[in-house]
Amino acid sequence: MSSKSHQSVTADGIAGNGSDANDDPQSEPAVDERAQSARELSLDHVFEILKNERRRTVLHYLADEEGPVSLGELAEHVAAVENDTTVARVTSKERKCVYVGLYQCHLPKMDDMDIVSFNQNRGKIEVGPNAGALYAYLDDSDSRDRSWPLYYGAVAALGGALLSLSHVGASTVGLTPTLVAVVSLLGIATCAALELDAQDDD
Repeated sequence: MSSKSHQSVTADGIAGNGSDANDDPQSEPAVDERAQSARELSLDHVFEILKNERRRTVLHYLADEEGPVSLGELAEHVAAVENDTTVARVTSKERKCVYVGLYQCHLPKMDDMDIVSFNQNRGKIEVGPNAGALYAYLDDSDSRDRSWPLYYGAVAALGGALLSLSHVGASTVGLTPTLVAVVSLLGIATCAALELDAQDDD
């Protein structure tokens, strides 16, 4: 019997054994357990979830919804975002790819951490008690992702400047067009590798 039922019965005087409901360890409200779970989410777990773009997209979508959403709706939205299109233009292949990834990997992982509540039988998802710990870092994480084009631009600009110098006399000190090209390519390749690592591709 739940604590709520036990308190109701004893308050009405219908039945009672003289014990306080608070003495029963099983009578603590579920909300207290969720709050305790939320406090246990470490920063390592927070950033483990946020480093993946698909999981960030899930959190953004759930933040805009007032209640549970279906897995199908969520998969269509994520597929549209990832393929830079609208939900109406998402293909069945794109939708299925995201659906499977969410169902088998991302949502169970987030559910285990109480970031979302994922009912696999009904295919319903909603924010969990630990979601708030991630939203505090979510915007900052997205801002860092949007800075990648700046890094590529900076490498290209530096390469162009060095190339210009190599043509006006800097080659005498070893700054040749060939060296500039090699350095620029290495810089772009490094940025690309770091970006792929940050996105934690599926």
